Order: sequence, then structure tokens, then C-alpha cells
Amino acid sequence: MYYGGDPLFMIVALLLLVLSIVAQRRVQSAFNKYSKVPNSTGLTGAQAAARILDGHGLSNVEIERVQGQLTDHYDPRSKTLRLSAPVYDSQSIAAVGIAAHEAGHALQDQARYPALALRSVMVPTVQFGSKLGPILFIIGILIGLTPLAWLGVILFAAVAVFSLVTLPVEFNASARAKQLLVADGILAPQEMGGVNKVLNAAAWTYVAAALSAVVWLLRYISILTGRRR
Repeated sequence: MYYGGDPLFMIVALLLLVLSIVAQRRVQSAFNKYSKVPNSTGLTGAQAAARILDGHGLSNVEIERVQGQLTDHYDPRSKTLRLSAPVYDSQSIAAVGIAAHEAGHALQDQARYPALALRSVMVPTVQFGSKLGPILFIIGILIGLTPLAWLGVILFAAVAVFSLVTLPVEFNASARAKQLLVADGILAPQEMGGVNKVLNAAAWTYVAAALSAVVWLLRYISILTGRRR
């Protein structure tokens, strides 16, 4: 009922699924390849992040090792940069590239980058809306309670907006990382090819997520507006 009945939507949804899978595999492939290539300075991901942070007056930002792979992130609430073990301890080009990207988020926080501030404010709503929104929408449709379905749409709309806001945040962090890795003497210019491939591949995962969220939001809206005709 919610997936069928619209061939165009089914085609678009399938294409987005393929894009998401391809993007994830490209990230993993690029990371696997360049995690085996040591960088010329011998710095680990944690050391590279520390050099960037200290060089820009952010020595108060904590750097922590966390479990998992590619679970790296910056927490603006606690001013903590968390790096997965394969990034924290590694001297690879991939590791310093990812660490620099996360340090880029800390620099955004320092500069009060508007998109990062907006994304941080939206996190609680998105965590709530991403799970509850679709449930309320389906229940509202099934029992014929349109206001409840619209409430689900509104909650899911926050997820779509969050995904769109994430794009400039991630692109800007990568741009900062690419600039600082060379400017701060962490990588030689000829080593940036590997960093570009890792970070550019990661960017496509955010693009796929944003497109998917927007398409599903439009689908939910079209179902509700179509029922009123």
C-alpha cells in the first residue's frame, strides 16, 4: 500500500537504494585501500587530530578512542572528538584524513558554523522523529485518522531537513581537513589523492541519505494529499 501503486516512486526508491549501497561500498573500499598506505610523517590519526586542534586553539577538546569501525564523530556538547581504533592508532593516509575531517567539525564548532549549530539543535527531534514518524503515519493511514498521519509526516520532515543540513556540514568539514592536512604539514601534497578518495566517497553516503529522506517525505505527503481527492 505504501510501497506499491506508484511505478515511478518504486523506480526512484530502487535507484536510491542502489546509490546508497554503492556509496557504502566505495567508502569501505577506499578506507581498506588507504588504511594500508602509511603517511610520510608517521603521525597516527589521534596525533594528526591533536596537531590540528592544538594549532587552532582547541587544546581543550578531548580525543577519545571508541569501539567499532568508521564510528568516528565529534560531539559538540561535550567538546569531544571520538575516533575508532582503526583511525585513532593508525599511521595510514586514511586514518589521518578521517581524523582531520572530524577535527574540521571541532573547528566549525569553534567558529559557530550555522549549519553545525542547527544540526546539533535538531538531534533530539530527529532521534525521536526518525522512529516514531513513520509509525504514526502508517497507524494514521490504517485507522483513517488523518491528523495522526500528518503528525507522523511532520516528525519525519525533521529527518529530511536534518539530512539536508548535514550536507554542508560534512562538505565543509572535509574541505577544512583537506586544506589543513597540507597547511599544517601532516601530509605531503602528493598524498592527498588518497584522502580525497576516502572523504569524497564518504560524502556520497550523506547525499544518498538526504535524497532518500526527501523522496520518502514526498511519498508520504503524496499519499495523504491523494486520499483527500
